[in-house]
Amino acid sequence: MTAITRFAPSPTGYLHLGHAASALFSAKQAGPHGRFLLRIEDIDQTRCRPEYREAIYEDLAWLGLEWETPVRVQSAHFDDFQVVLDMLSDMGLLYPCFCTRKDIQAEVARIGNAPHGPDGALYPGTCRACSAQERSDRIAAGESYALRFDMEGAIKRVGSELVWFDRAAGKQIATPEIFGDVVLARKDTPTSYHLSVTHDDHLQGISLLTRGQDLFFASHLHRLLQEILGYDVPEYHHHGLLTGPDGKRFAKRDQSKTLRSMREEGMSADDVRALADQF
Repeated sequence: MTAITRFAPSPTGYLHLGHAASALFSAKQAGPHGRFLLRIEDIDQTRCRPEYREAIYEDLAWLGLEWETPVRVQSAHFDDFQVVLDMLSDMGLLYPCFCTRKDIQAEVARIGNAPHGPDGALYPGTCRACSAQERSDRIAAGESYALRFDMEGAIKRVGSELVWFDRAAGKQIATPEIFGDVVLARKDTPTSYHLSVTHDDHLQGISLLTRGQDLFFASHLHRLLQEILGYDVPEYHHHGLLTGPDGKRFAKRDQSKTLRSMREEGMSADDVRALADQF
């Protein structure tokens, strides 16, 4: 079976050595007979910039990587994600949430000892019980809102244990409830990372999904979305996060670790590939 892999960066800064390691690994796993895809995940239109997108192409080409074209740019496909949201809405698994961050923090504080997940305190479900009329009226009045996933309803709909496989950690039993009623879209951003990445990985037929260990728990949620939507389930590889001598993980905001700065300092693509191969 030939592998279909992908590298899916967000153009919010310049690529660093950690990105290089992930991209090179994915391309290597595809091999000469598989497919290596590049996808630009730019749904956050406030932080993503076209110059960073062009820099991604430039840096990857400098490393000697080749990918299929055209590249899927997520911001050009918001209509696709709306179709998925409509499907979930028709299943009764989405509801509008009008709570501000301050509202949620106050409610969590009032409850005390609120359950926590990978992203912090779980949403307390304040808007889950709003009537259809109230929701309609508040939306018509122009209130800002997020679309939340009815986690309990989704798990009940599946009704069985879900599994996924990670190359390093082995077989995993999905526990999506650790995210609670997670946000899948907002009024001003018609999708979320969780929704768009799950949809696009299925659409593009990704068979091996490589990403950082910081997104390991997200795969539990994505496995539920796959089941609800009838999507294929890929194999996963969550790699460790690269850190510098100071022990801090590489980040786009640290300009000294970017591929661009390494190139400007005289490092060759071979030098960078050798460093990436150590991880």
